[in-house]
Amino acid sequence: MAETATSFLTGFIEDLPDAPASDLEELTEASAAFREQVPETGTPFERIVHQVARAAGKGFTTAGPGYLAYIPGGGLWAAAVADFIATGINKYVGVWNAAPVLAQIEATAIRWLSDLFGYPAEARGILTSGGSMSNFSAIVAARRARLPEGFLDGTVYVTDQVHASVTKSAVLAGFPERAMRVVPRDAAMRMQPEALRHMVRADRGAGASPFLVVASAGTTNTGAVDPLANIADVASEEDLWLHVDGAYGGLFQLTERAHRAFAGIERADSIAVDPHKTMFLPYGTGALLVRDGTRLREAHSVHADYLQDLAEEEEIPNFTDYSPELSRDFRGLRLWLPIKLHGLQAFREALDEKLDLARFLFEELTESDRFELPWEPELSVVAFSYRSHAGDQNQFNRKLLERINASKRVFLSSTMIDGRFVIRACIVSHRTHRDRIEEAAEIIKKAAADLDT
Repeated sequence: MAETATSFLTGFIEDLPDAPASDLEELTEASAAFREQVPETGTPFERIVHQVARAAGKGFTTAGPGYLAYIPGGGLWAAAVADFIATGINKYVGVWNAAPVLAQIEATAIRWLSDLFGYPAEARGILTSGGSMSNFSAIVAARRARLPEGFLDGTVYVTDQVHASVTKSAVLAGFPERAMRVVPRDAAMRMQPEALRHMVRADRGAGASPFLVVASAGTTNTGAVDPLANIADVASEEDLWLHVDGAYGGLFQLTERAHRAFAGIERADSIAVDPHKTMFLPYGTGALLVRDGTRLREAHSVHADYLQDLAEEEEIPNFTDYSPELSRDFRGLRLWLPIKLHGLQAFREALDEKLDLARFLFEELTESDRFELPWEPELSVVAFSYRSHAGDQNQFNRKLLERINASKRVFLSSTMIDGRFVIRACIVSHRTHRDRIEEAAEIIKKAAADLDT
């Protein structure tokens, strides 16, 4: 079974460079083949793998070099092997004494992430399923640390560029949507710290309880980085918990360019990062880091009599006390093993390449005065639109995106910014290199020229 599965996977990955960036054809028929009654008798494994292989080819090729939509996930092979090992040994790492050394491996991987941001020894973290769960736990920790049990007058400060999971997490954490305060941003899509300060003081004067500001280290729309040091100043002066959503961009911290852009991030009370984005790991690998680890533990730890036989936390944390999850997979190996295998320098070089590729695409498109690129890429998102001779610019750019994606060599996505339809390319996959971005630039320019005739 393992040999058959490995043969399929190696072939699948070897074919990624030539695979279509998306395959959305004949989906009805392909999906219908899997609508079946539960079988009473078994099916040969080879036939099952063949079915899975056909299913895997449909949809977005998120691990391929041409996938530039949303936030790609490369899926390192070493991490896939790590998951095979982890699920095969099937040890529980939620409490440290159930698998002490494996729990230490996960704790070490979290410590490595904390070290990237200069967090102190008392920092703690948890590997999550992704940025949504990281943001949720951060909000819960902030609520517990800054507000009383009656917390409904608490207010949260964001910009309109913050990830949707922040508002969703706040609502799930018990806050009404009116608790969300939208801080003005500048033309570069960054939060304005002075506007934040003014809003916090006005809300406090009106009887509200400001307690949390969420800044972005790379927004999904444009990759904008909020002025973290200035926001940290306001948070300190106004006794706000500062959470930095770096789910997409935070791990660019490995590069010198992003390290400079992220100045002040080390002062954040908590940081969300997604290794399944900018460390190229499989989907389902997020992380929350908290400067004062006791705050995270206090927000998530509860007592149960049936847990009395388990050891108290010592040097190795009980991860169940830092997360909503009790049952969870051993996520640490898929992070620890690739870092041990490749070393951080390999990740640093790969991320530097992505920054270079974004700059290259930006410069290629700016050669034509018909392309509008109002935001220079701070990280690896290139957002653009085309100024056509047609009247309805939004409709033209919708058609342009369709034509670009019809090439099946690249797949881009879009967003709306101030009522304007904007196409965006996000360059993250470790399989995306200069040749594919050169091809992407040509596809984009040709599609625009052909459509605007």
